[in-house]
Amino acid sequence: MTHFLDIHTTPQSDLRDIISNARDMKNARAGMSKGTLDADQPLAGQMVALIFEKPSTRTRVSFDVGVRQMGGQTMVLSGADMQLGHGETIADTARVLSRYVDLIMIRTFEEQTLLDMAEYATVPVINGLTNRTHPCQIMADIMTFEEHNGPIKGKKVVWSGDGNNVFASFAHAAKQFDFELVFTGPETLDPERALDGLYTTVRDPHEAVKGADLVVTDTWVSMHDPQSARERRHNQLRGYQVNDDLMAKAKGDALFMHCLPAHRDDEATSSVMDGKHSVIFDEAENRLHVQKAIMRHCLSK
Repeated sequence: MTHFLDIHTTPQSDLRDIISNARDMKNARAGMSKGTLDADQPLAGQMVALIFEKPSTRTRVSFDVGVRQMGGQTMVLSGADMQLGHGETIADTARVLSRYVDLIMIRTFEEQTLLDMAEYATVPVINGLTNRTHPCQIMADIMTFEEHNGPIKGKKVVWSGDGNNVFASFAHAAKQFDFELVFTGPETLDPERALDGLYTTVRDPHEAVKGADLVVTDTWVSMHDPQSARERRHNQLRGYQVNDDLMAKAKGDALFMHCLPAHRDDEATSSVMDGKHSVIFDEAENRLHVQKAIMRHCLSK
């Protein structure tokens, strides 16, 4: 049994296999190759539990569609449906679910919830997001970059904004895929100390993006943030907006990514999001393909 909990806890060879399989499945569905990795219906007769303590658009739709494309069925559960961790331990929930389903994807707040689920489940568990990391997203980002600009090894990736959970998975990926990662953002929103050594910090965003092959940002505020926190974050991050002037400092063929949803003209201008550098909708689509490959990987092991 194999879980997919984080990029840094997954062997490099497995990460490469996942992206290769995702690319093959995408090409097959587009009619670009003779075979199809969906033809054998690897999830036929399988039930996948999709657990959402945090609401989602892309994660819910992409996992649901992916399971169905591979012949499986889904059971979508919210935190309210399950009262996850309230009254019943995560360990007991994991043990019970394992008697009903063949695979669990969980999108939750605390990393410990994910770890407890994986420890006590007897079926594979996939990290759909925690407050600490977002590995499925970054696997899709690596796939997207390589589709457009070739191998990411040795390339320069610049993150502008908050050193959040998505950045943490980028930092893990920088080591596993061997690329340079630069963080540019206010000191008050620096990444967690556990990531030290996986990236470098350049406070001036215009200096940071020089020679960048990829510029990435994320929303400045969470749907759960109170209004006071939203205003404070806007004040801290305004100087790190990705706009046309900033992108002009990067390489001419540099890509721009944002995992979405976006607050247009806050963290990035619409002219960048809809411009020649942007691959944000390819990035969103590739969540589907890479997550299908992750599910295959977990079940095939």
